[in-house]
Amino acid sequence: MTTLLVIAKEPRPGRVKTRLTPPYTPQQAARIAEAALSDTLAAVLDCPARRRILVLDGVPGPWLPRGIEVAPQSGGGLDERLAAAFALCAGPALLVGMDTPQLTPALLAPALGPGGWSGCDAWFGPADDGGFWALGLAEPRPELLRGVPMSTPGTGAAQRARLTGAGLTVRDLPALRDVDTADDVRAVAAAAPHSRFAAAVAGLAPAPVPESGPAAEPGARSHRSGARR
Repeated sequence: MTTLLVIAKEPRPGRVKTRLTPPYTPQQAARIAEAALSDTLAAVLDCPARRRILVLDGVPGPWLPRGIEVAPQSGGGLDERLAAAFALCAGPALLVGMDTPQLTPALLAPALGPGGWSGCDAWFGPADDGGFWALGLAEPRPELLRGVPMSTPGTGAAQRARLTGAGLTVRDLPALRDVDTADDVRAVAAAAPHSRFAAAVAGLAPAPVPESGPAAEPGARSHRSGARR
């Protein structure tokens, strides 16, 4: 059977989902992240798997359900951390992130069902923003991730090209929308109305983001235009 990996950050205010602030406060952003992670772990628990491992940057909290192992993330860039996650496994492994709370067992069924790895070396789940939300490898080969540029609009294409360039037969999972911005929050909540994520979002009232007016000082810059993290 396949090992399921979830790579995530501890949902703690100020260190998770910082691109949601504003309009959300750091506390609200952390609640959104916790709900997304909870939905993701619940979906993983409902899938057939050899092992279920949360590869975590931080420490577990009461949101962690039983049946999920926890391993610390390695250091380095995201490519190194993803590579190290696959190095934890023996045999087929499928990795997902915490940013797609609309995930369901049905979406992963093609990879996890009977014959999922027959004639297939890798599974790839593209994200609408140009990244990817899922990556599966029939054999744990960390070198297939190291050096791939992460967090860019071309990340997904670069990662898939790395797989095919290594001679792997790749099958695709459906494209999903990641939760990175406030627009993503609203769209994903609407797409998964019965999720913990949607319930958490419904209970929050994001603060309005003031627009820069004509009286702004020369050279001043709104918080909205700051660098993304």
